[in-house]
Amino acid sequence: MPTFLHVGCGSQRKASITKGFDRPEWTELRLDIDPAAKPDIVADMTDMSAVPTGSMDGLFSSHNLEHLHAHQVPLALAEFVRVLKPEGFAVVTCPDLQLAASLVAAGKLDEAIYVSPDGPITPLDVIFGHRRSLAAGQVHMAHRTGFSLQSLFDALAAAGFARIAALRRRAGVELWAVAARQPLDDAALQALSEDHLPQAPAAAG
Repeated sequence: MPTFLHVGCGSQRKASITKGFDRPEWTELRLDIDPAAKPDIVADMTDMSAVPTGSMDGLFSSHNLEHLHAHQVPLALAEFVRVLKPEGFAVVTCPDLQLAASLVAAGKLDEAIYVSPDGPITPLDVIFGHRRSLAAGQVHMAHRTGFSLQSLFDALAAAGFARIAALRRRAGVELWAVAARQPLDDAALQALSEDHLPQAPAAAG
């Protein structure tokens, strides 16, 4: 059975992430920096040495990279590549900083963009981190870097992923990307995208 590493899982399980991973054949291995999330492995994503090299068929990371400093992002992505099998792939999501910035420029810094289970989310929350979580003492929830669609694509390519499909999802002010270690053909990349992205990719390469 294939196994995927759920990086920064929080309280999520595979049933709430992508339809591709929410299948009986996929085994989920949960990793988080916060022991309160009760993961299988407590670790920082920049050092996942507890996960053997080349042991994962897939990897899912949602809203994690923005919590790192910019210089740490290549370290985390190198770890993503390291733990994946040669034929493995990663699904990565993060806030859309470009869209958030456009809302700030329009004078909407503190206006709700959408309502999450934790309350209204504003451009200020997208850029700097969810204020309610930070006020509750969850300092690891602060945002220290950010991405546009192009910069996320470029970071994944620089880490060694051979084929990438990515999109902007305005509803959640977020970016989604699926990145394969091997140079998949267009049909295989499209199939992977349909399984793991919320809609057709806006950019692929």
